[in-house]
Amino acid sequence: METLVLIAVIALAIGIGTRLIHLLNAQHDARIEAHQFSDPLPRPPGLPDDTSRRAHRTDADR
Repeated sequence: METLVLIAVIALAIGIGTRLIHLLNAQHDARIEAHQFSDPLPRPPGLPDDTSRRAHRTDADR
């Protein structure tokens, strides 16, 4: 009998812990979504508009 009670208590604790983690994650996601991030920094003068890897290919890469 004690074994069944122990298993039930462990299962209940796991369920409560799972629900708590889910609620905390939802709260964290809402906080991230509501945060106003600043504008990106302006591009320093003299840099090309496209700094991706594709823009830096040479004839040897093709």
